[in-house]
Amino acid sequence: MSNKHGNLSISSDNIFPIIKKWMYSDHDIFYRELISNGCDAITKLKKLEMMGEYTLPADYKPEIHVIVNPDDKTLTFIDNGLGMTADEVEEYINQIAFSGATDFLEKYKDKANEDQIIGHFGLGFYSAFMVADEVHIDTLSYKDGATAVHWECDGGTEFDMKDSDRTEVGTKITLFLNEDALEFANEYRAREVIEKYCSFMPVPIYLTKANAEPQYETIQPEDKLDTDTVIETIVEEAKTEEKENENGKKEVVEVSPRTEKLKILKRPVPLNDTNPLWTKTPSECTDEEYKTFYRKVFMDYKEPLFWIHLNMDYPFNLKGILYFPKINTEYDSIEGTIKLYNNQVFIADNIKEVIPEFLMLLKGVIDCPDLPLNVSRSALQNDGFVKKISDYISKKVADKLIGMCKTEKESYEKYWDDISPFIKFGCLKDTKFCDKMNDYILFKNLDDKYLTLPELLKEDEKADENTEGSTEDTASDNASDADKTADTASNSEEKDERKPIYYVTDPVQQGQYIKMFKEQGMDAVILNHNIDTSFISQLEQRNEKFKFMRIDADLTDSLKEENAEDAKEAEETLSKVFKDTLKNDKLTIKAAKLKNADIASVITLSEEGRRMQDMMKMYAMNGMGGMDTSMFAADQTLTLNTSHPLVQYILNHKDSEHVPMFCQQLYDLAVLSNQPLSVDAMTKFIQRSNDIMMLLAK
Repeated sequence: MSNKHGNLSISSDNIFPIIKKWMYSDHDIFYRELISNGCDAITKLKKLEMMGEYTLPADYKPEIHVIVNPDDKTLTFIDNGLGMTADEVEEYINQIAFSGATDFLEKYKDKANEDQIIGHFGLGFYSAFMVADEVHIDTLSYKDGATAVHWECDGGTEFDMKDSDRTEVGTKITLFLNEDALEFANEYRAREVIEKYCSFMPVPIYLTKANAEPQYETIQPEDKLDTDTVIETIVEEAKTEEKENENGKKEVVEVSPRTEKLKILKRPVPLNDTNPLWTKTPSECTDEEYKTFYRKVFMDYKEPLFWIHLNMDYPFNLKGILYFPKINTEYDSIEGTIKLYNNQVFIADNIKEVIPEFLMLLKGVIDCPDLPLNVSRSALQNDGFVKKISDYISKKVADKLIGMCKTEKESYEKYWDDISPFIKFGCLKDTKFCDKMNDYILFKNLDDKYLTLPELLKEDEKADENTEGSTEDTASDNASDADKTADTASNSEEKDERKPIYYVTDPVQQGQYIKMFKEQGMDAVILNHNIDTSFISQLEQRNEKFKFMRIDADLTDSLKEENAEDAKEAEETLSKVFKDTLKNDKLTIKAAKLKNADIASVITLSEEGRRMQDMMKMYAMNGMGGMDTSMFAADQTLTLNTSHPLVQYILNHKDSEHVPMFCQQLYDLAVLSNQPLSVDAMTKFIQRSNDIMMLLAK
């Protein structure tokens, strides 16, 4: 063809400065664009052969080569895909593939990095101008009789086109890097970027450094490939030794045979894995392969607990693997990574529009070819298709967890303490997920037994029947276990009374309460994670037949003796004595005859008040400084056991000089069983304890 000089078909000279500055926030992404373009060209060529429109050479091996040349400050990308004719270069390169450059300029002239505009306008090739002062293309089309084309542009709106001397089908793109981008011609930087974006692209990618010293390796002759370049044959002659035989005569024997090895140019090794694990069906993958893939991709050498392999073709194409990692007990320390791919081309980490927020606490990969390669988050937020993908992923995770609970309960229980923050967070964030998981959330009771919510309520129902001798019928067989339990509760109590589920947040601190419960055959569940307060509040909102109460929220009638007729009179006396001593307006004094006569005093805090207090503390921890959380302190109730000798002493010697000291000590002991004392209160408690012992010593 004749030489051609022309202008790119755009309506403003300002297009290239905008591309260079704003097309991507990460300038290294041009690697992904140019390599993925090469992958597309190879994929299309192979499809043409499948359709019978082209015959590939017998020795054809699809591959992409990246050559860094720090001396010449160039970077070259070579593929053996279908190439381009002069007309195709004219169409795909000279006429930038978007309509309305003026609209484009108007939309983006005042914006920086708010959108990734490539996906809207098909500007992938032009990402090269983010780092290059000049770009050359040499390409030869697969079509019969095609002439190779050379194209070059210096970043303005003018180009030059002429015949090229390229003889192989495919495309070579050469970038002449600008001074700010010379790092990309460094071999190690290039490797880092390729591994970031292209680790799983479907075509082998090779990286070489121009003019580098050749590297060699040694192989056995039988391992030689046709493509190997043999430098020399290394011969080791047989080794012999003189040894004495069984007849006592000396003879020469061979101790090692003659060997030949071949010294060859080191075989190139692709940087990428062209068949990543998620592209296979689950039945093809072993546990060890899943673990190896996890270690390789996430550099996490703690084994994952388990994983979910996603593999669907309808109604959209989606594959992936989600790993549940072993985490620390503190929810705030969880950091996951979900890598999003399009046909094995890396898009980004943790795109919350595609991946449900709670699953971003996991580690994994999602490959969805139906998503745009260049994700515009503002576009995704309003994309109904993307929402369907997100919903599907949530559903598959719920299905896997429910299946485990039903068929692998032992494993599910073993993992529960580690995975419960994920599941509870998911329930808080996704109502559909919560609905599916409602009956498969586990609660660990005081005997370390794991129960689902329906099982837990059923256990409580049995306990009530044993305690009260109740023989009332449960609800109809068609209702769920949870509904049966709740209906039973509502029949035996007032209609608006929720059934309490008692829980423990600190088994050590609340040990006294646990002991009291166990003595009466009562149970509670352990809820000691800092997500649990929000989680149980949500469960209560969605399930109106029960409520959660911390084990120290109230003293149930089951812990008290019946017919304590003198309790009211004792309560009036004790209330006056203790209030005069403690000077605490927020403290309520009660008297009761407890079944456990060894306990003198018990502190309880109303569930609602304590939750409000916890919430205010959380707000303060999250930076809402200046808030006086003490004003939200939960009202306390001090219950005094009239069966205990100390309480009896106070009742019978209310005017004694020692009574104020005993009152304060009983109060502090009760508080200690509920929560740690303040520094000042602990100092006084220790001194008072010494004083009491001194009384005994006199």
